[in-house]
Amino acid sequence: MKLRTYIVEDNATIRENLIGTLEELACVEAVGASATEDEGKEWLTAHSAQWDLAIVDLFLRQGSGLGVLAACRARQPGQKMVVLSNYATPDVRMRCAQLGVDAVFDKSNEIDALVDYCIEHSSKAQNAAAPQPRSDVP
Repeated sequence: MKLRTYIVEDNATIRENLIGTLEELACVEAVGASATEDEGKEWLTAHSAQWDLAIVDLFLRQGSGLGVLAACRARQPGQKMVVLSNYATPDVRMRCAQLGVDAVFDKSNEIDALVDYCIEHSSKAQNAAAPQPRSDVP
């Protein structure tokens, strides 16, 4: 089962490289992307049943990733929100935690950790979707 992933990142090169890397190394399917806060909020809230993971940068062409995170606080329990930023300082990590973010990764040195996170989350989603043995069968 592929992890349906939406990416909010304004740098087209980073966005395309991230999609390629995650689709190759993790069980990820990019279902869309946006470069602004408004586009990200609109898509993620309007298509709330169509994504499992959102990867959000904090500094966007318009607005902020913090606005995207705040708009998705009422997401389903299985849906994950992570931040991928060049500014993963302790203060930023604390603010993201206050907004209910599941993880924060630094673009410069934590891409491998993001890939591992995606692999782990995909495995959990796959196990949750697997049919359970019937208890009424002798």
